[in-house]
Amino acid sequence: MSDAPTPPHHVDWEPQSEFASRAPAELPPAADDRERAPWRHVLKLGAAAFAVWFLLYAPTLQHNAQVSPVGTRRTVSLDVTGPVAAVSRALQLSHIVSITGRGSGLGGPSGGLTVSGPRPGGQPVGGSLPKSGSNPKQGGTKPTTPTTVPPDPKEPTAANPLRVLIVGDSIGIDLGDALQPDLAQTGVVTAALDGRVSTGLTRPDYFNWPAQLAADLKSQNPQVVVIMIGANDAQDFLGPPDTPYTSPQWNTLYAQRVAQFMQIAQSGGATVVWVGMPPMQNPGLNAQMSDVDAVVQQQAVKTHPPVTYLSTARSLGTAQGGYTAFVTNGAGQVVNVRTPDGTHLTPGGGQVAAQQVIAELQTLGYKIP
Repeated sequence: MSDAPTPPHHVDWEPQSEFASRAPAELPPAADDRERAPWRHVLKLGAAAFAVWFLLYAPTLQHNAQVSPVGTRRTVSLDVTGPVAAVSRALQLSHIVSITGRGSGLGGPSGGLTVSGPRPGGQPVGGSLPKSGSNPKQGGTKPTTPTTVPPDPKEPTAANPLRVLIVGDSIGIDLGDALQPDLAQTGVVTAALDGRVSTGLTRPDYFNWPAQLAADLKSQNPQVVVIMIGANDAQDFLGPPDTPYTSPQWNTLYAQRVAQFMQIAQSGGATVVWVGMPPMQNPGLNAQMSDVDAVVQQQAVKTHPPVTYLSTARSLGTAQGGYTAFVTNGAGQVVNVRTPDGTHLTPGGGQVAAQQVIAELQTLGYKIP
Protein backbone atom coordinates (compact mmCIF):
# COMPACT_ATOMS: atom_id res chain seq x y z
CA MET A 1 0.00 0.00 0.00
CA SER A 2 1.13 3.50 -0.60
CA ASP A 3 2.21 5.59 2.36
CA ALA A 4 0.87 8.74 0.71
CA PRO A 5 -1.55 10.66 2.93
CA THR A 6 -5.29 10.27 2.21
CA PRO A 7 -6.68 13.40 0.59
CA PRO A 8 -9.33 15.21 2.65
CA HIS A 9 -12.05 14.48 0.10
CA HIS A 10 -11.37 10.74 -0.01
CA VAL A 11 -14.21 8.45 1.12
CA ASP A 12 -13.77 4.77 1.95
CA TRP A 13 -16.98 3.15 0.68
CA GLU A 14 -18.04 0.01 2.52
CA PRO A 15 -18.86 -3.11 0.50
CA GLN A 16 -22.56 -3.45 -0.29
CA SER A 17 -22.74 -6.83 1.44
CA GLU A 18 -21.41 -5.42 4.70
CA PHE A 19 -23.82 -2.47 4.55
CA ALA A 20 -26.85 -4.70 3.87
CA SER A 21 -26.04 -7.03 6.75
CA ARG A 22 -26.41 -4.27 9.33
CA ALA A 23 -29.69 -3.71 11.15
CA PRO A 24 -31.48 -0.40 10.46
CA ALA A 25 -30.24 2.40 12.67
CA GLU A 26 -32.54 3.35 15.51
CA LEU A 27 -32.75 6.62 17.34
CA PRO A 28 -31.95 6.44 21.04
CA PRO A 29 -34.98 6.66 23.32
CA ALA A 30 -36.00 10.16 24.35
CA ALA A 31 -34.78 11.33 27.72
CA ASP A 32 -38.34 12.09 28.89
CA ASP A 33 -39.75 8.73 27.75
CA ARG A 34 -41.72 10.27 24.87
CA GLU A 35 -42.61 7.96 22.02
CA ARG A 36 -40.85 8.61 18.74
CA ALA A 37 -42.91 8.17 15.58
CA PRO A 38 -41.47 7.36 12.14
CA TRP A 39 -41.38 10.35 9.82
CA ARG A 40 -43.88 8.73 7.48
CA HIS A 41 -46.45 8.59 10.27
CA VAL A 42 -45.81 12.24 11.13
CA LEU A 43 -46.23 13.20 7.48
CA LYS A 44 -49.51 11.30 7.24
CA LEU A 45 -50.77 12.88 10.46
CA GLY A 46 -49.89 16.37 9.19
CA ALA A 47 -51.65 15.73 5.89
CA ALA A 48 -54.74 14.49 7.70
CA ALA A 49 -54.78 17.54 9.98
CA PHE A 50 -54.48 19.85 6.97
CA ALA A 51 -57.32 18.01 5.22
CA VAL A 52 -59.59 18.45 8.24
CA TRP A 53 -58.67 22.15 8.53
CA PHE A 54 -59.28 22.69 4.82
CA LEU A 55 -62.67 20.99 5.03
CA LEU A 56 -63.71 23.11 8.03
CA TYR A 57 -62.58 26.43 6.59
CA ALA A 58 -63.26 25.82 2.89
CA PRO A 59 -66.35 28.13 2.82
CA THR A 60 -64.33 30.96 4.35
CA LEU A 61 -61.42 30.37 1.98
CA GLN A 62 -63.85 30.32 -0.93
CA HIS A 63 -65.34 33.64 0.24
CA ASN A 64 -61.89 35.21 0.47
CA ALA A 65 -61.19 34.04 -3.08
CA GLN A 66 -64.50 35.47 -4.30
CA VAL A 67 -63.66 38.93 -3.00
CA SER A 68 -60.08 38.94 -4.23
CA PRO A 69 -59.09 40.84 -7.40
CA VAL A 70 -60.21 39.23 -10.63
CA GLY A 71 -57.43 37.22 -12.28
CA THR A 72 -55.77 33.83 -12.61
CA ARG A 73 -55.11 33.47 -8.87
CA ARG A 74 -58.79 34.09 -8.09
CA THR A 75 -59.93 31.61 -10.74
CA VAL A 76 -57.60 28.86 -9.51
CA SER A 77 -58.56 29.50 -5.87
CA LEU A 78 -62.24 29.22 -6.68
CA ASP A 79 -61.68 26.00 -8.64
CA VAL A 80 -59.82 24.47 -5.70
CA THR A 81 -62.02 25.64 -2.83
CA GLY A 82 -65.42 25.35 -4.55
CA PRO A 83 -65.98 21.56 -4.38
CA VAL A 84 -64.57 21.28 -0.84
CA ALA A 85 -66.70 24.22 0.32
CA ALA A 86 -69.80 22.51 -1.08
CA VAL A 87 -69.02 19.36 0.94
CA SER A 88 -68.35 21.44 4.07
CA ARG A 89 -71.71 23.20 3.74
CA ALA A 90 -73.52 19.92 3.10
CA LEU A 91 -72.06 18.52 6.32
CA GLN A 92 -72.85 21.80 8.15
CA LEU A 93 -69.31 21.99 9.46
CA SER A 94 -69.53 25.77 9.74
CA HIS A 95 -71.31 25.24 13.07
CA ILE A 96 -68.12 23.76 14.48
CA VAL A 97 -66.11 26.78 13.35
CA SER A 98 -68.71 29.14 14.83
CA ILE A 99 -68.70 27.35 18.18
CA THR A 100 -64.93 27.49 18.47
CA GLY A 101 -64.91 31.16 17.52
CA ARG A 102 -61.89 30.66 15.30
CA GLY A 103 -63.42 31.79 12.05
CA SER A 104 -63.01 35.51 12.56
CA GLY A 105 -59.39 35.55 11.55
CA LEU A 106 -60.21 34.23 8.10
CA GLY A 107 -63.61 35.81 7.63
CA GLY A 108 -64.76 39.28 6.69
CA PRO A 109 -62.97 42.56 7.21
CA SER A 110 -61.65 43.17 10.68
CA GLY A 111 -62.45 46.38 12.50
CA GLY A 112 -65.55 48.03 13.90
CA LEU A 113 -66.98 51.14 15.51
CA THR A 114 -65.31 52.74 18.53
CA VAL A 115 -66.24 56.04 20.19
CA SER A 116 -64.05 58.38 22.26
CA GLY A 117 -64.60 61.77 23.84
CA PRO A 118 -67.18 63.57 25.98
CA ARG A 119 -70.88 62.73 25.88
CA PRO A 120 -73.52 65.45 25.69
CA GLY A 121 -74.27 66.63 29.21
CA GLY A 122 -77.77 68.08 28.77
CA GLN A 123 -81.15 66.80 27.60
CA PRO A 124 -81.43 65.79 23.95
CA VAL A 125 -82.32 68.60 21.59
CA GLY A 126 -86.10 68.85 21.39
CA GLY A 127 -86.64 67.27 24.81
CA SER A 128 -89.12 68.82 27.26
CA LEU A 129 -88.35 70.33 30.65
CA PRO A 130 -90.82 71.38 33.39
CA LYS A 131 -91.39 75.11 33.72
CA SER A 132 -89.68 76.76 36.62
CA GLY A 133 -92.00 77.02 39.65
CA SER A 134 -94.45 74.35 38.48
CA ASN A 135 -94.85 70.89 39.93
CA PRO A 136 -96.94 68.40 37.97
CA LYS A 137 -97.41 66.25 41.08
CA GLN A 138 -99.08 69.20 42.84
CA GLY A 139 -101.42 69.94 39.95
CA GLY A 140 -99.48 72.93 38.74
CA THR A 141 -99.31 74.26 35.22
CA LYS A 142 -98.69 71.59 32.59
CA PRO A 143 -95.03 71.60 31.63
CA THR A 144 -94.31 73.08 28.24
CA THR A 145 -91.54 72.50 25.76
CA PRO A 146 -89.24 75.51 25.86
CA THR A 147 -88.09 77.01 22.60
CA THR A 148 -84.36 76.49 22.44
CA VAL A 149 -81.77 77.20 19.80
CA PRO A 150 -79.69 74.12 18.92
CA PRO A 151 -76.03 74.50 19.89
CA ASP A 152 -73.79 75.70 17.08
CA PRO A 153 -71.64 72.68 16.07
CA LYS A 154 -68.85 75.06 15.10
CA GLU A 155 -68.62 76.21 18.73
CA PRO A 156 -68.50 72.91 20.61
CA THR A 157 -68.37 72.62 24.39
CA ALA A 158 -67.95 69.74 26.81
CA ALA A 159 -71.72 69.76 27.36
CA ASN A 160 -72.44 69.92 23.63
CA PRO A 161 -69.45 68.36 21.89
CA LEU A 162 -68.93 68.26 18.15
CA ARG A 163 -69.76 64.79 16.83
CA VAL A 164 -67.24 63.48 14.29
CA LEU A 165 -67.40 60.15 12.44
CA ILE A 166 -64.26 58.76 10.79
CA VAL A 167 -64.63 55.91 8.29
CA GLY A 168 -62.11 54.17 6.10
CA ASP A 169 -60.09 51.17 4.97
CA SER A 170 -56.77 50.09 6.51
CA ILE A 171 -55.11 53.40 5.58
CA GLY A 172 -58.18 55.16 6.93
CA ILE A 173 -57.57 53.28 10.18
CA ASP A 174 -53.98 54.59 10.16
CA LEU A 175 -55.47 58.10 10.01
CA GLY A 176 -58.27 57.38 12.47
CA ASP A 177 -55.98 55.86 15.09
CA ALA A 178 -54.33 59.27 15.38
CA LEU A 179 -57.26 61.57 14.60
CA GLN A 180 -59.72 59.99 17.03
CA PRO A 181 -57.65 60.52 20.20
CA ASP A 182 -56.46 63.93 19.02
CA LEU A 183 -60.06 65.09 18.70
CA ALA A 184 -61.26 63.39 21.89
CA GLN A 185 -58.47 64.93 23.95
CA THR A 186 -59.71 68.43 23.13
CA GLY A 187 -62.61 67.80 25.52
CA VAL A 188 -65.14 69.26 23.08
CA VAL A 189 -65.28 66.55 20.38
CA THR A 190 -66.82 63.09 20.42
CA ALA A 191 -65.00 61.06 17.76
CA ALA A 192 -66.27 57.75 16.39
CA LEU A 193 -64.03 55.55 14.23
CA ASP A 194 -65.30 52.78 11.96
CA GLY A 195 -62.38 51.27 10.04
CA ARG A 196 -62.49 48.05 8.01
CA VAL A 197 -59.38 46.32 6.65
CA SER A 198 -59.30 45.26 2.97
CA THR A 199 -62.51 47.11 2.06
CA GLY A 200 -63.56 49.72 -0.46
CA LEU A 201 -66.35 50.80 -2.78
CA THR A 202 -65.77 48.44 -5.71
CA ARG A 203 -66.68 45.20 -3.91
CA PRO A 204 -69.94 45.55 -1.94
CA ASP A 205 -70.25 41.76 -2.15
CA TYR A 206 -67.35 41.62 0.33
CA PHE A 207 -68.27 44.61 2.49
CA ASN A 208 -71.18 46.98 1.87
CA TRP A 209 -69.82 50.38 2.85
CA PRO A 210 -72.93 52.40 1.86
CA ALA A 211 -75.06 50.25 4.17
CA GLN A 212 -72.49 50.46 6.96
CA LEU A 213 -72.18 54.23 6.62
CA ALA A 214 -75.95 54.58 6.82
CA ALA A 215 -75.94 52.50 10.01
CA ASP A 216 -73.13 54.61 11.49
CA LEU A 217 -75.00 57.81 10.68
CA LYS A 218 -78.08 56.49 12.43
CA SER A 219 -76.20 55.46 15.57
CA GLN A 220 -73.82 58.43 15.85
CA ASN A 221 -75.70 61.34 14.18
CA PRO A 222 -72.38 63.01 13.27
CA GLN A 223 -71.98 66.66 12.39
CA VAL A 224 -68.72 66.00 10.55
CA VAL A 225 -67.82 62.89 8.53
CA VAL A 226 -64.16 62.21 7.64
CA ILE A 227 -63.60 59.59 4.91
CA MET A 228 -60.38 57.91 3.79
CA ILE A 229 -61.18 55.02 1.43
CA GLY A 230 -59.71 53.88 -1.87
CA ALA A 231 -56.59 51.81 -1.30
CA ASN A 232 -58.35 48.60 -2.42
CA ASP A 233 -60.57 50.07 -5.12
CA ALA A 234 -58.35 49.77 -8.21
CA GLN A 235 -59.81 46.43 -9.27
CA ASP A 236 -62.47 45.12 -11.62
CA PHE A 237 -66.17 45.55 -10.92
CA LEU A 238 -67.80 42.14 -10.82
CA GLY A 239 -70.62 41.50 -13.28
CA PRO A 240 -71.87 39.83 -15.13
CA PRO A 241 -70.35 41.20 -17.17
CA ASP A 242 -67.18 42.20 -15.32
CA THR A 243 -65.96 45.75 -15.86
CA PRO A 244 -62.14 45.72 -16.03
CA TYR A 245 -60.30 48.37 -14.06
CA THR A 246 -58.50 49.50 -17.22
CA SER A 247 -61.72 50.07 -19.19
CA PRO A 248 -63.26 53.52 -19.77
CA GLN A 249 -66.49 52.29 -18.17
CA TRP A 250 -64.70 51.69 -14.88
CA ASN A 251 -64.25 55.41 -14.18
CA THR A 252 -67.95 56.02 -14.78
CA LEU A 253 -69.01 53.25 -12.41
CA TYR A 254 -66.53 54.27 -9.74
CA ALA A 255 -67.62 57.90 -9.97
CA GLN A 256 -71.20 56.74 -9.33
CA ARG A 257 -70.12 54.76 -6.26
CA VAL A 258 -68.15 57.71 -4.87
CA ALA A 259 -70.99 60.17 -5.52
CA GLN A 260 -73.47 57.84 -3.79
CA PHE A 261 -71.17 57.49 -0.78
CA MET A 262 -70.76 61.26 -0.51
CA GLN A 263 -74.52 61.77 -0.71
CA ILE A 264 -75.13 59.25 2.07
CA ALA A 265 -72.49 60.96 4.24
CA GLN A 266 -74.23 64.32 3.69
CA SER A 267 -77.76 62.98 4.15
CA GLY A 268 -77.94 64.04 7.80
CA GLY A 269 -76.55 67.51 7.16
CA ALA A 270 -72.95 66.71 8.15
CA THR A 271 -69.90 68.45 6.75
CA VAL A 272 -67.92 65.87 4.76
CA VAL A 273 -64.12 65.82 4.45
CA TRP A 274 -62.60 63.21 2.10
CA VAL A 275 -58.89 62.53 2.60
CA GLY A 276 -57.07 61.34 -0.51
CA MET A 277 -54.63 58.45 -0.73
CA PRO A 278 -50.94 59.21 -0.09
CA PRO A 279 -48.23 58.57 -2.70
CA MET A 280 -47.27 54.90 -2.96
CA GLN A 281 -43.80 53.40 -3.23
CA ASN A 282 -44.87 50.90 -5.89
CA PRO A 283 -45.14 52.82 -9.20
CA GLY A 284 -48.08 50.72 -10.44
CA LEU A 285 -50.06 51.17 -7.24
CA ASN A 286 -49.16 54.85 -7.16
CA ALA A 287 -50.63 55.32 -10.64
CA GLN A 288 -53.78 53.48 -9.58
CA MET A 289 -54.21 55.64 -6.50
CA SER A 290 -53.76 58.75 -8.64
CA ASP A 291 -56.66 57.55 -10.80
CA VAL A 292 -58.81 56.88 -7.73
CA ASP A 293 -57.98 60.26 -6.19
CA ALA A 294 -58.79 62.06 -9.47
CA VAL A 295 -62.27 60.54 -9.56
CA VAL A 296 -62.90 61.42 -5.90
CA GLN A 297 -61.70 64.99 -6.37
CA GLN A 298 -63.99 65.47 -9.39
CA GLN A 299 -67.02 64.14 -7.50
CA ALA A 300 -66.22 66.28 -4.45
CA VAL A 301 -66.66 69.41 -6.57
CA LYS A 302 -69.85 68.15 -8.26
CA THR A 303 -71.61 67.21 -5.02
CA HIS A 304 -74.04 69.76 -3.54
CA PRO A 305 -72.97 71.08 -1.17
CA PRO A 306 -69.37 70.39 -2.22
CA VAL A 307 -67.34 67.88 -0.26
CA THR A 308 -64.00 69.10 1.08
CA TYR A 309 -61.23 67.08 -0.57
CA LEU A 310 -57.87 66.96 1.22
CA SER A 311 -54.87 65.84 -0.81
CA THR A 312 -52.06 64.11 1.10
CA ALA A 313 -49.71 64.05 -1.90
CA ARG A 314 -47.46 66.71 -0.38
CA SER A 315 -48.21 66.41 3.32
CA LEU A 316 -47.21 62.72 3.18
CA GLY A 317 -44.95 62.96 0.13
CA THR A 318 -42.32 65.11 -1.50
CA ALA A 319 -42.81 68.71 -2.57
CA GLN A 320 -43.60 67.34 -6.03
CA GLY A 321 -46.11 64.83 -4.68
CA GLY A 322 -43.84 61.80 -4.95
CA TYR A 323 -43.26 59.00 -2.50
CA THR A 324 -41.04 59.45 0.53
CA ALA A 325 -40.79 57.61 3.82
CA PHE A 326 -39.79 60.74 5.77
CA VAL A 327 -41.29 64.23 5.89
CA THR A 328 -40.66 67.34 7.96
CA ASN A 329 -43.68 68.21 10.10
CA GLY A 330 -44.90 71.65 11.13
CA ALA A 331 -42.56 71.67 14.13
CA GLY A 332 -39.53 71.16 11.87
CA GLN A 333 -39.07 67.55 12.95
CA VAL A 334 -38.23 64.77 10.50
CA VAL A 335 -40.93 62.10 10.84
CA ASN A 336 -41.05 58.56 9.49
CA VAL A 337 -44.52 58.52 7.92
CA ARG A 338 -44.63 55.22 6.00
CA THR A 339 -44.39 51.57 6.99
CA PRO A 340 -41.88 49.23 5.28
CA ASP A 341 -44.53 48.03 2.80
CA GLY A 342 -44.52 51.48 1.19
CA THR A 343 -48.31 51.62 1.40
CA HIS A 344 -49.57 52.18 4.94
CA LEU A 345 -48.93 54.99 7.40
CA THR A 346 -46.84 54.76 10.54
CA PRO A 347 -48.28 56.29 13.73
CA GLY A 348 -46.21 59.36 12.85
CA GLY A 349 -47.73 59.45 9.39
CA GLY A 350 -51.21 59.10 10.83
CA GLN A 351 -50.46 62.01 13.14
CA VAL A 352 -49.36 64.21 10.22
CA ALA A 353 -52.58 63.43 8.34
CA ALA A 354 -54.67 63.93 11.51
CA GLN A 355 -53.26 67.39 12.09
CA GLN A 356 -53.99 68.22 8.45
CA VAL A 357 -57.63 67.26 8.97
CA ILE A 358 -57.93 69.24 12.20
CA ALA A 359 -56.38 72.29 10.53
CA GLU A 360 -58.92 71.99 7.70
CA LEU A 361 -61.82 71.77 10.16
CA GLN A 362 -60.52 74.91 11.85
CA THR A 363 -60.37 76.60 8.44
CA LEU A 364 -64.00 75.60 7.90
CA GLY A 365 -64.87 77.48 11.10
CA TYR A 366 -64.93 74.71 13.71
CA LYS A 367 -63.46 76.05 16.95
CA ILE A 368 -61.38 73.02 17.92
CA PRO A 369 -58.62 73.90 20.40
